[in-house]
Amino acid sequence: MISIEEAKRAVVEDFSMFEEWLDKYEYLIELGNKLEPFSDTLKTDDRLIKGCQSRVWLDTSFRDGKLFFSADSDALITKGIISLLINVYSGRTPKEIAEDDFSFIESIGLKENLSPTRAGGLASMINTIREEAVKYNV
Repeated sequence: MISIEEAKRAVVEDFSMFEEWLDKYEYLIELGNKLEPFSDTLKTDDRLIKGCQSRVWLDTSFRDGKLFFSADSDALITKGIISLLINVYSGRTPKEIAEDDFSFIESIGLKENLSPTRAGGLASMINTIREEAVKYNV
C-alpha cells in the first residue's frame, strides 16, 4: 500500500488534470460510482454522518491495527466526496489518520468550490473520520 502522503499527492495530481470544475465534479461522481456496494443493512442511523444535508453512511472496522471504511450516500457528488476520503484514509492506522491535516482537500480547491451546505457536509465527513481514528488510537 502506498503511503498516506503518496495517496494525497495522487489525488492532487488527478484533480490537476481537469481545468474546469464541471469536469472535477464529473470525476467525483465517477469515484462515487466505483465505491464498493454498501449493504442496506448498514444504512442505520448510528452510521449516518451528522451535519450532511445528504444522507451519508460511514461504516468503520478495525483490523490488524488499521481502520477500514466503507460508505454510501444518496447524492452523487457527496458519494464521490466520501469515496475520495475513503480512498486516502481506509487501510491506515488510527494514528496516521488522527495526525493528518487533510490539507489535500485545500490543495484541490474542493471546499471553495462546493455549495455552503456541501462544504459543511465535507467538514462533517472529515470530522467523523478523525473521530473514528481518535477512538481507536490507543
